[in-house]
Amino acid sequence: QLQLVESGGGLVQPGGSLRLACEASGFTLDTYHIGWFRQAPGKGREGVSCIRTSGDSTNYVASVKGRFTLSRDNAKNTVYLQMNGLRPEDTAVYYCAARRSLCTNSADLYVYWGRGTQVTVSS
Repeated sequence: QLQLVESGGGLVQPGGSLRLACEASGFTLDTYHIGWFRQAPGKGREGVSCIRTSGDSTNYVASVKGRFTLSRDNAKNTVYLQMNGLRPEDTAVYYCAARRSLCTNSADLYVYWGRGTQVTVSS
């Protein structure tokens, strides 16, 4: 069964850090681009960033530039989203998704999805 599982979410104070992980099972991630999306309460799903098979990444949300960093460990079949300097507006459920073609922030174009992990930034 092809599956993505996110982990690493939680409650953190403003200015804090979290590292989210997206682990694949049933397939290998090294041939897939991995996108990270988030959905805040009452809002639509927003494309945050994407890491290519090459390891290069793109951020789609201006406010996360300089704070969020993507990396991948193909040996562990896992992609990471390092989030520093977290703000209350980063509060959302974070999802990872996989596709083989180009990185994009369009959720409809991704084939495989995880179930999400909650990130709450609050004092």
